[in-house]
Formats: sequence, C-alpha cells, structure tokens
Amino acid sequence: MVEDYRAAARTLSRRSLLATTGLVGLAAAGAAVAAGVNASTEADGVQRTQHAEDIGQTAMGVAPIISTERVYSKARRCEVDLVTILPPGVSADNIPISLLLHGLHGTARNAAVGNIADLLAAAVATRLTPAFGFVALDGGDNYWHDHGTGDDPMAMLLDEVPGWLAQRRLAGKDGQPFACTGTSMGGFGALVYARRRAERNRPLNAVATMSPGLLTSWTEMAKRNAFTNADQWAALDPLRNLDKLGPAPVGLWCGDRDRFIEGCRRFIATARPEVGLITPGTHTEEYWSTVTPDVIGFLSRHLR
Repeated sequence: MVEDYRAAARTLSRRSLLATTGLVGLAAAGAAVAAGVNASTEADGVQRTQHAEDIGQTAMGVAPIISTERVYSKARRCEVDLVTILPPGVSADNIPISLLLHGLHGTARNAAVGNIADLLAAAVATRLTPAFGFVALDGGDNYWHDHGTGDDPMAMLLDEVPGWLAQRRLAGKDGQPFACTGTSMGGFGALVYARRRAERNRPLNAVATMSPGLLTSWTEMAKRNAFTNADQWAALDPLRNLDKLGPAPVGLWCGDRDRFIEGCRRFIATARPEVGLITPGTHTEEYWSTVTPDVIGFLSRHLR
C-alpha cells in the first residue's frame, strides 16, 4: 500500500485523495478554513480566523491530536508556543517528526496551513502513509535567523528543539527532526535549516516548501525589515547559496500568481529539486490546500 501511494503521490490531487479515503467531511473542513483566510497575493503572512484545533473531526471521526505547550527558548530570549501535531491511533513513542515553520506574521498555532494536519491524520488512518508528525514553534518575523538583536530562532531549532523533542519521546532518542516543512517565510527558513543541518553533518531526509519566500530583489526583501543589509540577506538567501543547501531532497510548490513566483521558478531551474511544481494559485490558504496532499506524500517517501 505504501509503495502504491509513493507511486501516485506526485500527481495525486486533493480531490483524488479525499475520494480514495472517503473523507468527504475533510473537504468541507478545508473549505471552511479557506473561507476564513484574509491573506492575499499582496501579503506574505498567513492570517486565519480559525486555528487547526478548531477544525473538528472529519466524517470518519479521524482528527489529528494537537497539543500546545509554552516553553522558554534561551535562543529567542522568550517563551514560545510548541505545537505538536500527531496522527491518531498510532504510538507516538519516538515517532518521526517534521518541523513545520510558519510564515511572516504567523505563529506556531497557524503553521498548519492547507488543512495539512487533518490530511496527515487521514492518510495515516487509512494506511496511505507511515506515521509521522509535525512540530511547530513561534519563530518571530525575521526569516528564521538572528536579525542582530539576539533573538535567534534558527539556534532554537538547531540547539533547543532536539532536547524538547527527546524529552517528549518524539523524533527518536536524539530528538532530531527527519524533515522540515515551511510556508512562505517558513519555506525560506526550512531551506536555511537544511543548510545548517548539513553543515553539522546531520542532514535532513527531506525539505518541503510551499510558496517559499525567495525574492530576487533586495529592494523587495528590504521592505520586510528581516535583514540588517543586503549582504546579510545574500549570505543566507537559498538562491545565492545553492551549493550549501546540503543533500536533502527538496520539494517546492508555488502558485503561478504568487508574489514569490520569480524566485521559485529560478530555484526550480537552477537547483532542480526532486519536486518543483508550479500550479494555478496565489499566496492563499485555498492554494495551499491543493498541494498539501502532495507535500504529505513527498515527506512520507523520505521516512527512514
């Protein structure tokens, strides 16, 4: 069954996944969330009127197990939310974990875009994919790096998250996430995280990015006040550091009318990721809901 899913995952649409699993209620839940989204092609942030916890159960009674804790991050010098998203009906003991990085002006609580939490629960419950989970954290608005203020979300991911996960018996004995998934600014951060893990000789199994914030102009990036200058941006920008990203397979999905489309097209052409799909859509929850089944399939193929 898993091999059948792997073969089909590259072309599986959201509608076909729902038909295969019979989760009609899941489609309705996704539509309800999409209806509450205020994000547009003019905004990087993901603004939602519902949290994943509020979606409720699907028609089959399958819902993700979502918990939120407050932990103190020395790297960020503040308390942050740690949100764990697990599939139901399976042992959580040492379950593989992918980080889930939110976009600009987002939080850990709304990092699960495109109904990805419910889709994961459905896919695991119907044995379309092996069991794994997501962990999201508050990362601020500085593209997941230290802006020079001492607030360092990347250090949090690298140095603190493994301990937090190991304490909760997640992600194996060493607490190392097997993958990183990110949307918008979080997609940029996921690629930087992959680079840092490779530099530590602990490469990821996979990196999944939805509408990653890859800009080709410092003028545009400067508007986000996330980098002290163009040189700092250039040193971190995945487009300018393709040779440093490490060996992890990359998946990239972007809408053809997304504001990041130019950078995403350039990344696909030059980095040649394992998955590089441009499909109709904009920078919205509605678009992400069309690609999250493919994201789940991509991550499942790289579970080891």
